[in-house]
Amino acid sequence: MQQHLAADFIGNDGLDRVGARRLAMGYALRHRDIGITIGPLDVEMAPAHATVRCQAILRGGSGRALPDSARIFDVESGWRMEDGEWKLASARWTPVL
Repeated sequence: MQQHLAADFIGNDGLDRVGARRLAMGYALRHRDIGITIGPLDVEMAPAHATVRCQAILRGGSGRALPDSARIFDVESGWRMEDGEWKLASARWTPVL
C-alpha cells in the first residue's frame, strides 16, 4: 500500500504516510476479512493532477456470511503523477451519518 502513497501524503487529522500504513495494518489485525465497495467516481483531471470523489463502504469481519462492522464514508482524494505513476497525495474521508 505504502508504495502508492506520495512521500508527502496527508490524510485526516494530519495523518502521514507512516500513519496511513499503521491505520491499514490495525484494521487488518482486527478483521480477518476486509472489503471495500466504491460508489460512482467523480474524477476531475488536470495536467499531472487529479481529484477523485466517491462514497466508499468499508466492511470487516471474521469470515462469516455477514460483516462484523461496516461504515459508509464520503471520500475525496488528490492524486499526482510522479515518474510516470499516479501517487495518492491526499485523502479526506468523512463518515456518512
